Amino acid sequence: MKKTIKKTWMIASALTIGMAVLTPLQAGAASAEKTIEASVQKEQQIKGTIKDIFPYYGMNLKGQDGKNYFISFSNFSTEQLEKMSLVEGQEISVEGNVVENHNDFNTFEAYKKDLPKEVTKEDLTTLEKLFNEMKKIEKETNEGDYSVEEIEKKLEKWDKIYDEMYKIKKPYILANWQPQSFDEFIEEEYGFNESNIVIKENDKKQLKAIYEEWVKLEKSGDEEKANKKYEEFDKILKPYLDELYPPQTFEETLDGLESEIPAETLAKLKTIFENAREADKDGNKELSDKLWNEFDEILGQFYNPPTFEEYMADFNFEVSETDSKQLKQLYEEARALNKKEELDKEEGKWEEFHKILEPYFTANKKILISASKVTINGQEYLPQ
Repeated sequence: MKKTIKKTWMIASALTIGMAVLTPLQAGAASAEKTIEASVQKEQQIKGTIKDIFPYYGMNLKGQDGKNYFISFSNFSTEQLEKMSLVEGQEISVEGNVVENHNDFNTFEAYKKDLPKEVTKEDLTTLEKLFNEMKKIEKETNEGDYSVEEIEKKLEKWDKIYDEMYKIKKPYILANWQPQSFDEFIEEEYGFNESNIVIKENDKKQLKAIYEEWVKLEKSGDEEKANKKYEEFDKILKPYLDELYPPQTFEETLDGLESEIPAETLAKLKTIFENAREADKDGNKELSDKLWNEFDEILGQFYNPPTFEEYMADFNFEVSETDSKQLKQLYEEARALNKKEELDKEEGKWEEFHKILEPYFTANKKILISASKVTINGQEYLPQ
């Protein structure tokens, strides 16, 4: 059974920013915003081209109407999505409802679609109650003005509810779990195959035996012993993983650095780098964090910030010539204030900078669609 990753759906705010794919403006920002607002209806049928795919979550779509969309897969099962075999550049037709933000995709109906069918009504009721509690915490955390300590307390509560839900689900998941063979597991989960790294015969036998014991412990529900067994597995496998995925060398870490580092500082950085790596090997997290923070702090002094043109190239939209001149001046002033460590004044410049950009982001904001039907090459897919 794959290790469970927590908080896989508590990502709405990050996705709202991180997955934005913007297009060049054809008109003024304010008028474009009004056009989008006026044209959006609750029910949508869109035809367009897939621009980006976020596996099992959704995709960015460029509509034939010229608008940008984010299409959520939340109503579809993993098996259905695998059958769709989506690829970028593919023409597709989608039907679904418009939602206001990414949080709206995370419904209990979407959550339960991948639950085993054997889950009882009683357990479903409990899961729904807990799910709604998690959603409430998520909403409060994303929308409220809380201190770091308050957010940490909310996330701790979120974790406890998650664990409670997982305890309810786990027996059903284990009952339906069909473990991979050792060879399939080692290749699919870690990337080992006969053409890259050869694992010594004795180590392979030991790994296989540990894997089979781990499977039995997982199936029995003894999570504590299963985790300890998995630690044994990882310990034997680690040297082979380091060979297959070698960590960056000190020289590779500095690759792309434009500023010249004085020899004395370079020697200090190398010592910190090597000590941090040693702390990583020893599992000394506190020392590792301290050393890597020190390394980054020193190294950060020698990175040249991108030019205004390089910075703006990350945004897939164009600004007017007048705004561009203003933005460039503010950008360069902010960078100059940063060098002088006049951080309060720098923050003011960035506020002005983003105030000019805000209408462009708003005008190019994607329409969010919760898909209820997907058609590809004449093949229709409906939520099961």
